[in-house]
Amino acid sequence: MTTHVKRAFKYRFYPTDAQAAELSRTFGCVRKVYNLALAARTEAWTRQERLNYNQTSAMLTAWKKTEELAYLNEVSSVPLQQALRHLQVGFTNFFGKRAMYPRFKSRKKSRKSAEYTASAFRFRDGQLKLAKMSEPLDIVWSRPLPGDAQPSMVTVSQDAAGRWFVSLLVEDPTVQPLPATDTVVGIDVGLSHLLTLSSGEKIANPRHERRDRARLALAQRRLGKKAEGDGANRAKARRKVARLHARITDRRRDHLHKLTTRLVRENQTLVIEDLTVRNMVRNRRLARAISDAAWSEFRSMLEYKAAWYGREVIAVDRWFPSSKLCSHCGILAGKMPLNVRTWTCDCGTVHDRDVNAAKNLLAAGLAVSVCGAGVRPQRESSRTGQSATKQKSLQREP
Repeated sequence: MTTHVKRAFKYRFYPTDAQAAELSRTFGCVRKVYNLALAARTEAWTRQERLNYNQTSAMLTAWKKTEELAYLNEVSSVPLQQALRHLQVGFTNFFGKRAMYPRFKSRKKSRKSAEYTASAFRFRDGQLKLAKMSEPLDIVWSRPLPGDAQPSMVTVSQDAAGRWFVSLLVEDPTVQPLPATDTVVGIDVGLSHLLTLSSGEKIANPRHERRDRARLALAQRRLGKKAEGDGANRAKARRKVARLHARITDRRRDHLHKLTTRLVRENQTLVIEDLTVRNMVRNRRLARAISDAAWSEFRSMLEYKAAWYGREVIAVDRWFPSSKLCSHCGILAGKMPLNVRTWTCDCGTVHDRDVNAAKNLLAAGLAVSVCGAGVRPQRESSRTGQSATKQKSLQREP
């Protein structure tokens, strides 16, 4: 039996007042159950005990029978059970040292979402009806679902700008490995140019946040002037800020999707640098620019699309001195301040800093592919501070 890739297709929808009220209640109940279960498991942990999903599920049944939490019966039970499953995954990742300890969900800051499995919705003739609802959702089908697709999971969410979305998880038979090619590329990320390829091509950084920076700053100042108790006016100002952030995020994600799809379709092997973006954004001077470039999101998209289409992504060690290693003769240059964009090697080769880095990443990545070993930097020590590596250079970029 052929196994197809499962993809989530996300659409915007416009609920009726009754549906919006029902979903808002569901979001609140999901958050309540998650927090109750987290509190119970945390308390048990202080007693050197562990609670699992089955035990918290039994606790949910007991909570519903109490007068204080009887309102949990008013919404579908499936999203509540899914919240407990997500909490179980959070603890599994924590004990596996892959994530931090699960945190309580905040009413104001936490994502508003509810997850429905197949038993809690009906999808028929292009109409989606959720449990506890009498009418189907008014979905804007901006792109078609794969033929004869039957969702196995439906996630409903509302973003900070007040927009409603529904995500349908379906098997997509159209996602198949692309024909193999011998094209390979090294990719160097940056701020002045978002990407520089080993072929010499440079892709401009759109700087999505900068385009709306003045408008966003004005909206944030107006929000700051609204008193905490200034109900409707403060909510209106908050939505204005959220809409601007949403527009920036949508533009950035659309650009990255188009870019990563093109790179994966054109190349069999793609070599990138294993940067620790989480540490780099601690630099207050560069945090905004690095976040706007969204290097982590770029890498994530590149990796899952490569897995879909039978391509290979190789990550080279972050300390590899890609910028100051001559891609022609292999000589390692001395100190190279970030304002040096071109340099001449002792062998006479003139390098564009970013193109040279992309070429070195490509060569190092191919060595990893052939030898199966990690690429370590040609440097004295990462602790001496004598190496002008890409990681440290980016942290000093103005």
